[in-house]
Amino acid sequence: MAEDKTKNQEMAVNINLDNTPIYYTDSVYITANPDGVVFDVLQKLGNMNQARIVSRFGMSREHAKKFAAELSKLLAITEGHTKTGSKN
Repeated sequence: MAEDKTKNQEMAVNINLDNTPIYYTDSVYITANPDGVVFDVLQKLGNMNQARIVSRFGMSREHAKKFAAELSKLLAITEGHTKTGSKN
């Protein structure tokens, strides 16, 4: 019963912008096993054929499925609504 109450309550989220950077990613490596999923977020290193991991995060398979569903919904909703620049 307590679980039902917390699902309907909004969560207050705080962020410290001084130490919570946003990393642009060139690619993401995703690995999974029966217990969960790990995302390795990478950036390319200049003109070299190398990349470095700038962030890693993991989650349960159940959470990963919810993440994928919510990301799909967000992308569908915002399709055509944002413009980040023009390509030459």
